[in-house]
Amino acid sequence: MVSVSFDAGRYVEYYLGNAPSLSTLLVANGAAFLVGVSFYVNASPTSLADLPTFLYPLFADSPTALALVTLSLSTLLPLLGRRRVADAPTNTPLVYLHTFAFVWLVKYGLWTVVALNLHPEQYLGFAGAALWDYWGIVLTHLLFVVEALVIPYYGRTTDRALKAALAALLLNDVFDYALGYHPPLRYDPGVPLILATLLLSVGAVAAAHRLFDRPDDFDPLAPAGT
Repeated sequence: MVSVSFDAGRYVEYYLGNAPSLSTLLVANGAAFLVGVSFYVNASPTSLADLPTFLYPLFADSPTALALVTLSLSTLLPLLGRRRVADAPTNTPLVYLHTFAFVWLVKYGLWTVVALNLHPEQYLGFAGAALWDYWGIVLTHLLFVVEALVIPYYGRTTDRALKAALAALLLNDVFDYALGYHPPLRYDPGVPLILATLLLSVGAVAAAHRLFDRPDDFDPLAPAGT
């Protein structure tokens, strides 16, 4: 019998540790960020123009996720040709950046898939605009989750960072549903979507808790024992 082993870490190390591939990923994220911002600029009935600037990250969920992961991946640029990606240095700001990037990607990558499939009759199709409005959006947002899974390879987290991430996600949920600034949909969000959103907030943080290693260094913002 022939056994085949798949060393995911080796491929992640190669892809993120080489300038051409890492640069390509950063450019792709930047382009996707601009597409996402364009969507929210032209959204109806609420758009970015209707909100104060500092609330943009809470309203434009997917662009926020892309901005966070782009910043996270950019921290690897100084390491190219100097050290392994898996040995990337860590400090308190990086711990929070990597943690937030991971949970935002996981939550809003999956949220989009859930939201479109709660009422597929509003989106699903195989011709014209539906090819992007459903299949394109679903596939690109599933790639959010794939991209999130590489972050624990070089990033670390702490209990305090996980708690902060959960608080931020839940604050975003309050902004979306209690204040009515959820991403534009072709239907009114009801209890099923709200419950799914809350579960995704908790699930994304639980996944980070499971997948991330803890840093060797003491986190000065964390309470004793974390």
